[in-house]
Amino acid sequence: MLITRASEYAILSLIVLSKSSTPVDSETLSSQLSIPKSFLAKILQSLAKQGILKSYKGVNGGFALSLDPKDISMLQIMSSVEGKAPTVFDCAPSLENCPLDKGSLCSIWPFLNKLQGKIDSFLADLTLADVLE
Repeated sequence: MLITRASEYAILSLIVLSKSSTPVDSETLSSQLSIPKSFLAKILQSLAKQGILKSYKGVNGGFALSLDPKDISMLQIMSSVEGKAPTVFDCAPSLENCPLDKGSLCSIWPFLNKLQGKIDSFLADLTLADVLE
């Protein structure tokens, strides 16, 4: 699946954080967006690990964007929370990835590969700032 629940929650969280002038803690985000706190915490940690978010400890701690929204691509966000680039089909990256081991016989792989390339380019070009508009 291209856009998983984790990617959706990451994007929603980044929208809220981009509109805040101070760090927002995971509990506040969780209740504001109706996202399970433990799941959201993992998502926020992944985004922080990739340098998209900065985490602050203490009483006024929480998370804040570490980059300008125009410098955060949808591809970065989705790859950060999924642990890999999003794919439309399991076989899209290469014929060798065919789950049925029939890559050399597949007549639709060129189409799927081209589609994946267009989606990758679109997600790389689409930024958080674009979503905020």
